[in-house]
Amino acid sequence: MNVLTTARGLRTAVTLAATALLVAGVGACGEGGTTPAPASPQSSGTTAVVTPAAAPATRAGSSAALPGTRYYLAFGEQAAEVHVVRGDSDRVSTTVPYGGGECVRNTITISPYGERLAWVEGKAGAEAGTLVTALVDGTGRATIAKRAPYSGRIVCLGDQPLVWNTNDRLLVQQEGHSALLDLATRRPAAGDAGNETLKWWTPDGRNWAAVSEGRPYATNNGRTTFYRFTPPKAEAARHDGWRVRSVSPDGRYVAVGWLNTDTSRNDGSFAVVDTTTGRTVDLPGDGAVRSILFATDGAVLVRRDGGITVLDRTFRAVGTVTEPTGLRGAALLAYVP
Repeated sequence: MNVLTTARGLRTAVTLAATALLVAGVGACGEGGTTPAPASPQSSGTTAVVTPAAAPATRAGSSAALPGTRYYLAFGEQAAEVHVVRGDSDRVSTTVPYGGGECVRNTITISPYGERLAWVEGKAGAEAGTLVTALVDGTGRATIAKRAPYSGRIVCLGDQPLVWNTNDRLLVQQEGHSALLDLATRRPAAGDAGNETLKWWTPDGRNWAAVSEGRPYATNNGRTTFYRFTPPKAEAARHDGWRVRSVSPDGRYVAVGWLNTDTSRNDGSFAVVDTTTGRTVDLPGDGAVRSILFATDGAVLVRRDGGITVLDRTFRAVGTVTEPTGLRGAALLAYVP
């Protein structure tokens, strides 16, 4: 696999800057930190709608709307399959056997630039296990060994226990607290993981969303904004709340999904929220939304049963893409232009 060393170096530099900001400011959200004063929370009790202007779309089903590479995660009987899709080409990059427990199935994930895999291996019935990483083609497999403050044992159950912070950094949960690991060096990453919960970063690590003392917030290039969001009442009773699962490059918009009522993974999302108002965005297209992904170039991928509606950064439709038949039940975890 070709890895752009220069691009990775830039992302690493950006990550260090983002981590410094997290330690200096957002880690102290609501506790006297030095970040600029957050905007006043806006009520979304009625979940008002922001409607974007319509725009001409490319031919339905055309792959021209997504010329880059998509990375899917499919689940077979004995192993997870990593699919790399570009245009009309669909190939299996690697497979990861489940082993004796549920840890692998519940944790395997792809980095936001499609370069790295990570998963947790554990025995049958285990709630924690060992972190393993590899390149997306399966080469370079390595186990991340214990090194303080990393205990060497990671929780593998629950809703998305592994969260990426850029291409090489991973936030993990262990024994009641978080740890940030650098998978390239196979060591704990520099900086403090912080005390916030339900974190999610943009692919480049510049901005993120999280919950601090029960209050959701997002960062927008150095500014912290607390917001309120009320999910659909008809659905809320079926779930354990909601969380952010993707963040727009500038940090203003977040894609939100339900938390499961059990301990299994969930990669879906159902709405986009404008954190400056707490209002949802009316997404063009027909059918129930399965997942929403903010791409590195600002595009928004809205996945439905009929395929992917591709939106620009202003949420105008620019095309639709039909997915390979065999991947309609798979999880779309990354898109790289």
